[in-house]
Amino acid sequence: MAAESPAFTLNLPVLPLDDEVVLPGMVVPLDLSDAEVRAAVEAAQAAARSEPGKPKVLLVPRIDGTYAKTGVLGTVEQVGRLADGDPGALIRGRSRVRIGAGTTGPGAALWVEGARVEETVPEPLPGQVAELVKEYKALATTWLKKRGAWQVVDRVQAIDDVSALADNSGYSPFLTTEQKVELLETADPVARLKLATQQLRDHLAEQDVAETIAKDVQEGVDKQQREFLLRRQLEAVRKELRELNGEKEGEESDDYRARVEAADLPEKVREAALKEVDKLERASDQSPEGSWIRTWLDTVLEMPWNERTEDEYDIQGAKAVLDAEHAGLDDVKERITEYLAVRKRRGERGLGVIGGRRGGAVLALVGPPGVGKTSLGESVAHAMGRKFVRVALGGVRDEAEIRGHRRTYVGALPGRIVRAIKEAGSMNPVVLLDEIDKVGSDFRGDPAAALLEVLDPAQNHTFRDHYLEVELDLSDVVFLATANVLEAIPEALADRMEIVRLDGYTEDEKVVIARDHLLPRQLERAGLDKDEVTLDESALRKLAGEYTREAGVRTLERSIARLLRKIAAQHELGERELPFTVTDGDLRGLIGRPHHVPESAQDPAERRTAVPGVATGLAVTGAGGDVLFVEASLADPETGGAGLTLTGQLGDVMKESAQIALSFLRSHGAELELPVADLKDRGVHIHFPAGAVPKDGPSAGITMTTALASLLSGRLVRTDVAMTGEVSLTGRVLPIGGVKQKLLAAQRAGVTTVIIPKRNEPDLDDVPAEVLDKLDVHTVTDVRQVLELALAPATSDAAPEVPVAA
Repeated sequence: MAAESPAFTLNLPVLPLDDEVVLPGMVVPLDLSDAEVRAAVEAAQAAARSEPGKPKVLLVPRIDGTYAKTGVLGTVEQVGRLADGDPGALIRGRSRVRIGAGTTGPGAALWVEGARVEETVPEPLPGQVAELVKEYKALATTWLKKRGAWQVVDRVQAIDDVSALADNSGYSPFLTTEQKVELLETADPVARLKLATQQLRDHLAEQDVAETIAKDVQEGVDKQQREFLLRRQLEAVRKELRELNGEKEGEESDDYRARVEAADLPEKVREAALKEVDKLERASDQSPEGSWIRTWLDTVLEMPWNERTEDEYDIQGAKAVLDAEHAGLDDVKERITEYLAVRKRRGERGLGVIGGRRGGAVLALVGPPGVGKTSLGESVAHAMGRKFVRVALGGVRDEAEIRGHRRTYVGALPGRIVRAIKEAGSMNPVVLLDEIDKVGSDFRGDPAAALLEVLDPAQNHTFRDHYLEVELDLSDVVFLATANVLEAIPEALADRMEIVRLDGYTEDEKVVIARDHLLPRQLERAGLDKDEVTLDESALRKLAGEYTREAGVRTLERSIARLLRKIAAQHELGERELPFTVTDGDLRGLIGRPHHVPESAQDPAERRTAVPGVATGLAVTGAGGDVLFVEASLADPETGGAGLTLTGQLGDVMKESAQIALSFLRSHGAELELPVADLKDRGVHIHFPAGAVPKDGPSAGITMTTALASLLSGRLVRTDVAMTGEVSLTGRVLPIGGVKQKLLAAQRAGVTTVIIPKRNEPDLDDVPAEVLDKLDVHTVTDVRQVLELALAPATSDAAPEVPVAA
């Protein structure tokens, strides 16, 4: 609560203070060498001769030539010499004065009118103001103690007047001129004390931050100094050791520069490497960036940038190598032969590089396990005369595994593609991307998306690894990807690859593979000579047909290994003499009974199709083709429960196929001479054995229709017939997939007659001729044709005996 006098009652000479502020209560020495200061003091002394008391001046701050609106009434306490010998005056600030208009007075000084600013503070102090006084004193004490001004602490603590306490902050050296002017022009003592407290609080906070930073910097400097000293000592020790051993002294960065300049690098790669060498030369020894740069330079210098192996252009020789190392797989062999032929012609015509791209290839070998996809990659490299490297992708979930890590990460490495090129030591190797359908994805990214650029012939000539960050030409690499399930490969990735299907081996091919490849390898592993044990072709055929049932040959090889181990053990025990020839009749005594006996070889009464309502279908699984039995039965009328029951872990598509088959028979029962009236009150149950295995797809449509027709008519389904095809509500047989794998499975299972959709007839061109010779394949367009072929003739005119499910 500040009250101002209504009239200007003082006439005072002005003593201007350039960029300085004096508050009431402050005592300051002023240099009389300044003309304005001397004029004001002399004018005050002249006026004091006619008035009682000490000479009075008006101390007014002058900021950039502009006077403040409020000044301080000061008294000249003493005039004399300053410490440096110059004339000076000691002036004490008394009270605030509101500056009025100019007036006249003695001397050369500027005279103005002034009104004293009266300040009042209620007594006693309110609680809030008392707390403010206490806070200011505490902050001021903290600041003074930090500066070591202990003698001033007691003086500040002794000040009780609010106005005097606020003006005491004028001594603070950290306050700017503008902040001091604000304190001077704030007339209310309480508001002024609040302002002074806030300014002191802000300064202490800044000081704490500055001290923390200074402490951290000092600790870092101390650590760097210690490390620098230790490294210099280490260098001195190394120098002494080099001199002791007679070694020449040289800088590591000079060594890298010489290696980069001597290396055969592409121009852009050389520029990037020299930039990193420059950084290495500028980096301090203790900088972690130095180790990153050295690791990167080592990786770049180890890459075979301009190393390429010469392709073998002996096309006949390459084909002979593939035939010698793998039986069958004609599609892959033809594709590799075509590739080599095109490469040869492009090289002869100077077309090795077109648009910056070389003539690489991207093939995807899709097929069940054990058909030789992985081993085929090495054979392809052998036939082409190229280096071979395998990249296992099964279970990879991190995108950085393909594209590499950024160099800023600790332990960063290039991706698997770059590491494969470095391992091969050539820019045109055969790279096998094994199990590409097993690639996963999670929060770390999708590796399959990173493979899009790697496997795209239009992009991979400028592939950029995150670690190298320079262009890498992959257009001359032959990529062979392997997969078991094509549907598991993302569509965009599959579109970039040429799909080659390996649907499995025929029995004849398995016999050849076992004789030429598996048996010699297992004889060596069993410690037997080829003259000591021989396997008759009948034994190999029985092993392939009855002891195993697979698309590949892994289980067949394990069976041969088990057979040879048994013979070796019997020989060591003195139970068998060598040499020994194994025939099909010896197999049961050596490795037990066969596990997969064809239906045709079983007793007619024990066959699955020995009762009405059971039909044989064909399916494709992850392990290749397989036979599938469908069983149907009718519920007892007394139990009720009309409707359709499906069991065997069926998917939605297969369930819908069962509904379509049942609906077709209900609507065409009279035409097919089936007693469909029984279906009104009796429930139908369709079951697919091997209930633990999930099943789905539309290709079992005609199989279910045939099983239901057999059930209702009482006619058996022929044992030697298997079928596959989708059925529609009108009875049309629609095309399906996997024809080759299904026909191979039918031949392995001993089936002689196969029914497939008419629209799948072109797929028969992919089936080996020896398989087609053993099968009677019928192509059909309507379910009625299927029933005529699959159902055996009725044995009597009596009412059919229908299997009943209680």
